[in-house]
Amino acid sequence: MTSYTLPPDKLAKALVLYHAGLWSYFGGTLWNIAILYLLLRLGAGAAIRDLAARVTARRWLQGLIVAPIWLFIVTAINLPISLALHHLNLRYGISVEPWPMWWLDFAKSLGLTLVVGTAVLGFLYLLIRRAPRRWWLWFWILALPVELAAVFIVPVVIDPLFNHFSPLAQADPALVQQLEKVAARGHLHIPPSRMFVMNASARVTGPNAYVTGFGASKRIVVWDTTLRELPTPQILAVYAHEQGHYVLHHIQKGMLYSALVTFVFFWIAFWLFRWIVRRHGPALHITSLDDWSSLGALLLIVTLLGFFADPVSNAFSRHIEHQADVYGEEAIHGLVPNPQATMAASFQHLGELWLEVPHPAPFVVFWTYSHPPTAYRMRFAAHYDPWAPGHHPRYFSSGPG
Repeated sequence: MTSYTLPPDKLAKALVLYHAGLWSYFGGTLWNIAILYLLLRLGAGAAIRDLAARVTARRWLQGLIVAPIWLFIVTAINLPISLALHHLNLRYGISVEPWPMWWLDFAKSLGLTLVVGTAVLGFLYLLIRRAPRRWWLWFWILALPVELAAVFIVPVVIDPLFNHFSPLAQADPALVQQLEKVAARGHLHIPPSRMFVMNASARVTGPNAYVTGFGASKRIVVWDTTLRELPTPQILAVYAHEQGHYVLHHIQKGMLYSALVTFVFFWIAFWLFRWIVRRHGPALHITSLDDWSSLGALLLIVTLLGFFADPVSNAFSRHIEHQADVYGEEAIHGLVPNPQATMAASFQHLGELWLEVPHPAPFVVFWTYSHPPTAYRMRFAAHYDPWAPGHHPRYFSSGPG
């Protein structure tokens, strides 16, 4: 089979999930913008600022009141959509996470958002007061090492708050031996100590794997659902794809790309923020840029710019995901009987388990897809044969080993 298809019952479910995802993304963005704008017009920014001012006259302490309130408001705005999506995922078997566990995850996520977000916003407003014309540039410069630190810290500090990780060698030592062959095929030594299995089955039914971390925290994670749902050759294909991210330095390249995009993002936000406060400040009850009454307007701008930044970020993501697909298929050459068929079968299997639609609209792919559509990935995998006469692999020598 070289064409991705779904049986009628799964196709019907996939279409429901596909359209629900579109409504939640595009409709959710409009919902966020509309509610934030309405709150600003009703004077919520000034009211929250005044509340903080009645508690303390110190502006930095006011931020410890204003920022969490606005972050909680943004979370509350998105909560109905999140609840609806989880209900739908439970109904169609994508998720198995019980509601008490879901609410616990929600509480953890909200806590992290309030702590980290309050610190970031407090520092940002300090920069706005100290460097009114260059705050965006200083914020961008200082955000770069913070982002690097976050990439390093998240796998070892944040991720374990939500999921349990254990050495893959303990869960399936025979599989580790097979994975080491894939690593050797790429002339790469990834020690078993950097291979982990995650208990994804507590929350979802579909398989997955990913590469995360930086430097000493860099690791490859395989979900336990992958071990359960996929045969060994397809697990090797999934792992080889993730190894591609590892050896092609996609984390580092992603950070550089993110730095470029956020530079433009912050510059536009700077000018848009100034224009809104200067032109519409009185109507929105905002006295100045550095006053806490402007935070709602800033969050509105971030929401709007984030929406338009998504297709830019997703285009880069699809590019590196395709590179990892190519690498993965080349990496399992000589280790499985038919790499084209194995890789294509893995995409068919993954698509069925995650209920991916066969033919998403091109505009939807352009704007929202972080990976190439499953149909494209499967078709490419089935026909990619760089070892044919006159062709050459992109990442490996022409030999089988």
